[in-house]
Order: sequence, then structure tokens, then C-alpha cells
Amino acid sequence: MSGYLTTHVLDTARGCPAEGLKIDLYKIIGETRTLLKSVVTNDDGRTDAQILPEGEFEIGTYELVFHAGDYLDRIGTPPETPRFLDLIPLRFGMSEAQHYHVPLLLSPFSYSTYRGS
Repeated sequence: MSGYLTTHVLDTARGCPAEGLKIDLYKIIGETRTLLKSVVTNDDGRTDAQILPEGEFEIGTYELVFHAGDYLDRIGTPPETPRFLDLIPLRFGMSEAQHYHVPLLLSPFSYSTYRGS
């Protein structure tokens, strides 16, 4: 079995998927952070394809950066300067060739994540 990476973003303040939220995927090697791709969530708060598909999967350290501030601005969340949550970086390791699911539960003043299935 080969590994792959997926995510799902839920807007817990509104009780719905976070549609149209940009996510950047980085590979981390030592102090070097390399952008692999940028994706946007669909109407279900997921990406249309695996963020890191089986053919591109490598064991290692990665970072997902969720562009929460842009999303909150777009949906009309009252602005603050600076916004409490803007970019949300989640750095994590993938140590086995299996499915890694890294969801984000988002509200204007908090977020949480976990290793899903």
C-alpha cells in the first residue's frame, strides 16, 4: 500500500464545510521549506483530489498552511486588524506509507486538528 494525504476543513462557527479555503502544502527538510502545491477546498470542504497522491508520497515532514484569514474575510466575518487567525500552519510527520488525513476545525478565534482516518 502506498501513502497519501487528504484534508477536510469544517467551519465550526457556521456549522458547514469551509468552501473556497486555500491550502498550501510544503515539504520540510531540515531548515528548508519547499512549496509542493496550492489547492482550494470544494463545496464539501475537501480538495477535489488527494493533496499528496500515492505517486508523489514520501515519508517525511510536511506542513499544511491554511489561509483562514482570506476565507474569513470572504464569508463576511467582521474584520479585525490584525485578524486573530490568518495563516494556520500545521507541521506534521508521515512515518509510514499509509493514508494520512489532517482535518481542520475552524472558527474565527480557534481551530483544532487531529490525525483522522
